[in-house]
Amino acid sequence: MNVNSITKSITNWLKDYSIKNNIQTLVIGVSGGIDSAVTSAICARTGLNVIALSMPINQIKSLHSLSNKQLNWLKNNFKNVKTHNIDLSNTYLSFNKALIKKYNSDLGFANSKARLRMTTLYQIAASSNGIVVGTGNKVEDFGVGFFTKYGDGGVDISPIADCNKTLVWKIGKYLKIPEQIIDAPPTDGLWNDGRTDEDQLGMTYKELEDAMVNPKNKNYKKYMDIRKNNLHKMRPIPIFKLKGLK
Repeated sequence: MNVNSITKSITNWLKDYSIKNNIQTLVIGVSGGIDSAVTSAICARTGLNVIALSMPINQIKSLHSLSNKQLNWLKNNFKNVKTHNIDLSNTYLSFNKALIKKYNSDLGFANSKARLRMTTLYQIAASSNGIVVGTGNKVEDFGVGFFTKYGDGGVDISPIADCNKTLVWKIGKYLKIPEQIIDAPPTDGLWNDGRTDEDQLGMTYKELEDAMVNPKNKNYKKYMDIRKNNLHKMRPIPIFKLKGLK
């Protein structure tokens, strides 16, 4: 299928699921990255009610600017979209202050930012008969598990989860997402130093995509090492089974 057909198929699938399950609202967090930009645009194209949120937590100005740019783009192009900017900085600071002395972990606090955002999305979804729409793509969420468990991984539906990053960029261009968002280096936005996804993974998305489909690729072992470390996120929660009981 071409990009046009793929985009229409995802949009119709999301709309059909929502109608069949009596869902009135699609709730989505917008980070300023290409994944959330594309997914929020697809949500808007369903014609259903959409609530799109920017949720800065002591956010770097450039990233916050991109998320606001996407919110404005949605608001200007779709009448069915409501946008909000909910600053969670003080909420996070209170959380950090309560735990940092005894339970300090930079990675833990970075992931806690994502979980605070998830909690916010679900509060809004509960108030509007909505579902939380995920923004993870095939490489991040189902290749190397580059997401926060019960953070950005805590969603009700994942429209672009079978799209690799290259396809997401192509859909973004087809949807005419603002160029600054398409061209911005991918980042999870959870670190104060502005580190990118490539900084954290040690590989570009093109390298990851090539390694995913080719065991003979020079980066295949590196890809598999990252994947193995994160498989616990992608697998169902382990459950102890009692013998002899049904």
